[in-house]
Amino acid sequence: MTAEKIKKLREARGWTQAELARRLGVTRNGVNSWEQGLSMPSPACLVELAKVFSVSTDYLLGVES
Repeated sequence: MTAEKIKKLREARGWTQAELARRLGVTRNGVNSWEQGLSMPSPACLVELAKVFSVSTDYLLGVES
């Protein structure tokens, strides 16, 4: 669920995985792992993702729609 949301939000902005990674200060492989559901962003990265995408962390985690 979180994986799909990250990918959908990134693609809606026309960003590559590398662009999102640069904005967050993480590796492209890290972003790829999140989007494939192989790993979850750390709590700090979740907060940064929420800021970058202007959504809540609850939205990213699937707690709210």
